[in-house]
Amino acid sequence: MKRLQWPSWMPIDPYILLLLGTVGLAALFPASGKGADVASGAATAAIAFLFFLYGARLSTREAMEGLKHWRLHGTVLVCTFVVFPLLGLAARALEPALLTHDLYTGLLFLTLVPSTIQSSIAFTSMARGNVPAAICAGSFSSLAGIVLTPLLAAALLGNSGGGFSADSLVRIVLQLLVPFVAGQLLRPWIGAFIARHKKVLGHVDRGSILLVVYTAFSEGMVQGIWHQVSAVRLAGLLVVEALLLGVMLALTWYGAKALRFGRADRIAIQFAGSKKSLASGLPMAGVLFGAHASLAVLPLMLFHQMQLMVCAVIAKRRARDPEATGPAGPVRPSGTGGTAGTARKAGGAGGSGGPTTPRVSPAVASPVAVPTATRSG
Repeated sequence: MKRLQWPSWMPIDPYILLLLGTVGLAALFPASGKGADVASGAATAAIAFLFFLYGARLSTREAMEGLKHWRLHGTVLVCTFVVFPLLGLAARALEPALLTHDLYTGLLFLTLVPSTIQSSIAFTSMARGNVPAAICAGSFSSLAGIVLTPLLAAALLGNSGGGFSADSLVRIVLQLLVPFVAGQLLRPWIGAFIARHKKVLGHVDRGSILLVVYTAFSEGMVQGIWHQVSAVRLAGLLVVEALLLGVMLALTWYGAKALRFGRADRIAIQFAGSKKSLASGLPMAGVLFGAHASLAVLPLMLFHQMQLMVCAVIAKRRARDPEATGPAGPVRPSGTGGTAGTARKAGGAGGSGGPTTPRVSPAVASPVAVPTATRSG
């Protein structure tokens, strides 16, 4: 029997629909009392397991090989953890005229989370860019975000992050960094098992994210914080996020040109440097914001879907550029100073071999896809 597939023309990612359904479930049947304690404990365990899998899937050797293309990766890291936060701080001028304090806090938080992996690879591949560079840049960003996002949150959010304090940093270390390191240490023994069962464990990843969303929005419903957000405020948030995405897409493309990167590298920089990861951001928000996580993750959820839709259109146009096709057919991506070997090892399906470019439909790439050496949300 032929498997049903999500229509390629549908602009909304199916997992976004699951996330929205989870939000609706939390609105109708929020966890409270002992149920809330059970859900919170389960979410804590799920987050720890999620980052354990992140560590077990990321090949340290391949990541080290990717360091040879340090200029490109450094550019992506600067865009992700310097330029984005600066724009987030500049948006403070919109509070409270356009954004409420909670929505601005969530907007600032989204500028602090790391970049995606899978969608960056998929869009880079579609646009005929440097796929190996996108693989390594996304992986480095996710790895750096485990440390940099909490530190930036401590410095920029202060007490607005649900009472952010040194205790929050300790929770981050115990709940995110320690499981990640444990996964890295155990990778020689469990890496092959995880590679064989990546589809099943991918469902576990996504289920963990849904549990985190349900817990966060349940707490918001119980505390009644949703009455603080109006349709006008949400519309204002969408406008601000559209401007933020547009500015980053322009800066990454023309800034990379000013730095004399080739076309293939510029494509990788644009798609890796202009995105934010829902998969990494949601668990971190649950740890950092606690009961205030529902409003804190709303800007990130909206931004994530927006970036998928906009970048899908850009990638298709890039693929039709004369530079990409040329008179003799498509131009192969430029070298990455050592990362080509990474692409051959990683393949397009989470390290299981196969073609260099991943067989992923960018328009419908999962926002929280399994983070591996080649794939993440």
